[in-house]
Amino acid sequence: MPTTFQALVLGLLQGLGEFLPISSSAHLALAPWLFHWEDPGLAFDVALHVGTLVAVLWYFRREWVALARAAWQIVTTRKVVTIEQRRALYVIIATIPGALFGLVFEKKAETAFRNPALTAVMLIVMGVILWAVDRYVPQRRNINGMRLSDALWIGCAQAFAVIPGVSRSGSTITTGRAVGLDRNGAAAFSFLMSMPIIAGAAVVKVPHLLREGGLNTPLVVGVLAAAVSGWFAISALLRFVSHRSYGAFAVYRVILGVVVLAIYFARGG
Repeated sequence: MPTTFQALVLGLLQGLGEFLPISSSAHLALAPWLFHWEDPGLAFDVALHVGTLVAVLWYFRREWVALARAAWQIVTTRKVVTIEQRRALYVIIATIPGALFGLVFEKKAETAFRNPALTAVMLIVMGVILWAVDRYVPQRRNINGMRLSDALWIGCAQAFAVIPGVSRSGSTITTGRAVGLDRNGAAAFSFLMSMPIIAGAAVVKVPHLLREGGLNTPLVVGVLAAAVSGWFAISALLRFVSHRSYGAFAVYRVILGVVVLAIYFARGG
């Protein structure tokens, strides 16, 4: 279990990194390595996701009420007619690949995938892809113009976020832009589809962490920090991309990846 200060830092990194396309898992894996802290492990990382879950539920509370109502209507009428019903269906469909991939590669996510060199390479590669897609693909549709195929592609992209450095928000936003969604639409759908996958991971991992260490101060501080910084990240990103591109985040990813690789080889791996 990390110290209270370490938990605060990790919580801030989780909240900002979960919704900004810079990879929260990369930052959570790299911070202990860079500062020579004991790695708290994947279970603690997932516990911090409870904070970002609270952030996305609160920020999109009206949307969640509408989606829950639409999902119930689909069950009772067996029809998908309205925009809300389609969106609810798309969120469900987009969640399936990530859930399956997470179950299959859970062990590697806790061990091999947390290698700093791999994380750095994925930060760079996905940063370049994010920049290229956002630079050259036209913004043809908003979130209301999403299609079933868009949800499938975005869901498959989310599956690869189990590798630190890929970034759940980065991969889904990039794919959303690649299929022609505008910047706000790609970000909004990425945030909405984060809820089921984060909630599912928390249900699996958090009870195990609580059995091991209980509800202690570092855990509470980390979760609260993730909630506050997560809410800020959602609000800031949606305002930012209304007027600017994702280029700044791509540059940040590449610079961070290069710095991590330099440190990695300087330390001898």
